[in-house]
Amino acid sequence: MSEQGRFTIHLEQQDDYQITVNFDWKKAADLLMDEPPPLGETSGPNASRLLAAAAANCLSASLLYCLAKDEPPAHALKAEATCIVVRNEQRRLRIGGMEVRLIVSDELAGSPRFNRCKDLFEDFCVVSASIREGIPIKVEVVDGQGALLHSAH
Repeated sequence: MSEQGRFTIHLEQQDDYQITVNFDWKKAADLLMDEPPPLGETSGPNASRLLAAAAANCLSASLLYCLAKDEPPAHALKAEATCIVVRNEQRRLRIGGMEVRLIVSDELAGSPRFNRCKDLFEDFCVVSASIREGIPIKVEVVDGQGALLHSAH
C-alpha cells in the first residue's frame, strides 16, 4: 500500500482518561477527548463519537464538493450520525454499525448535479469507504526510550 498522503497526529494523556489530541495542522485547535463514566467525566468526545463524526463529516464534505465544487452555499447541509454499539462473542464493546443521515437544503437538492452526485459521493469519502472495507491497524507499545514492548498487526 502506498504511503502517499501519510500524516501523524499526537495524543497526550492529561488527567485520568482525558487525552489531548494535537493535529498536524497549525491552525487546527487541539481537541480534548474523554471517556464516559465510570471511567471518565465526558469532558470531550470519546473515540466512538469521533469515528461517527469523522464518517459523517467526510460524507458531508464529499457530497458538498460534488454538488458545489469550490463554492458550497453556507448552511446548506446538516448531518446526523448514529453509532450502534454492540458486544462481540467475548462481551467486548464494538461498533456494530453506523447510520449517517445527510439533510440537504432545497438549493442542494435542486442542483442539476444532484442525480449524478447521489450515486458518486460515497465512493469519494475516504473515511466511510475505509470503514466499510476494514482498516488494517498496526499497534506498537514502546517505552520512553523507544524500546519495543509489544507489537501486533
